[in-house]
Amino acid sequence: MNPVVPKKRCAVYCRVSSDERLTQSFNSLDAQREAGRAYIASQRAEGWTAVEDDYVDPGYSGGTLERPALQRLLADIEAGRIDIVVVYKIDRLTRSLTDFARMIELFERHGVSFVSVTQQFNTTTSMGRLMLNILLSFAQFEREVTGERIRDKIAASKKKGLWMGGHVPLGYAVKDRKLLVVEPEAEIVRRIFRRFVALKSVTELSRELKAEGLTTKPIRLRNGCVRPGTPMDKKYLAKLLRNPLYVGEIRHKGKTYPGQHEAIIDRPLWEEVQAILAEDAHGRAGHTQTRRKTDALLRGLLYDENGVKYYPTFSTKPSGKRYRYYLPKAHARYGVRTSTTGLIPAEEIEAVVVNLLLSALQSPESVQAVWPDMAPP
Repeated sequence: MNPVVPKKRCAVYCRVSSDERLTQSFNSLDAQREAGRAYIASQRAEGWTAVEDDYVDPGYSGGTLERPALQRLLADIEAGRIDIVVVYKIDRLTRSLTDFARMIELFERHGVSFVSVTQQFNTTTSMGRLMLNILLSFAQFEREVTGERIRDKIAASKKKGLWMGGHVPLGYAVKDRKLLVVEPEAEIVRRIFRRFVALKSVTELSRELKAEGLTTKPIRLRNGCVRPGTPMDKKYLAKLLRNPLYVGEIRHKGKTYPGQHEAIIDRPLWEEVQAILAEDAHGRAGHTQTRRKTDALLRGLLYDENGVKYYPTFSTKPSGKRYRYYLPKAHARYGVRTSTTGLIPAEEIEAVVVNLLLSALQSPESVQAVWPDMAPP
């Protein structure tokens, strides 16, 4: 008894460019279709059978994947309706090695084989898979070379002071790939720089701007939607204050180059802000900073009744005396009071916890209750 050969659904894809003759009674599309179906018929013993409809793109370039029949073929592959794709020549599918590699990756994900009738290219055989790997190696090489060209172009453009895309910073708009000053936003940027010089604290600055309702610049997404701005937290402000765009420069790989856009901040103000940011955090008078791990006994362990996590912080008075506290997370980041408890003096709460711990350790009942969880397995 002969074993049952599994059925393999084969799709014939045909394409001709817009400059090829389509008005003849028997044209290139007809030849491709007949060759593909004849090849499938020759493999009938292997279970090959042609699907009812062919996938035909008349008058479409092979340099793009935006072809109706090709997109329908790819959709049917993803839906699990195709097992083998048959073409007359590889360039009928695509003329781009990179696009070919992407399609082969899609084929492999869905268990689909690929056959070129006139080029003896058949991924159902070991030799065909070897040829495929060679082609994909060249495709990977092409992608890497293209990536290097793009990186080199970006580097060269930035060295010339050109804007190379990304989220447009507050204070600017982009027109014809050039940064233009948006005066209302630019005034906000100038005020942020001036207030930081006065406050010498990103935390205090964030709290002040939050109270005024100022937000980050809205972002227009690729789908046309606009993502609204968010409160200016410490991380955002620190990045803004260090952005050399505002002094008319472009940064690339740790270096800055003169930009071709107008500066918003003058050089003296910029340098004053950078000097403050570069100061030793422990030497700033009146500046609240996150404490080092060795100074905070309850770091990561302290929460209020609502589950709000507390972080260690300190303040230094003009006399030089330093006071330690624990501060709610939102308060530490945005300057917003979200806890009814508020600031907790560190020495007082740590003393309470240490005394309670010592009392518990002196109680045999307490030690016995937790010992099973503390003892090694």
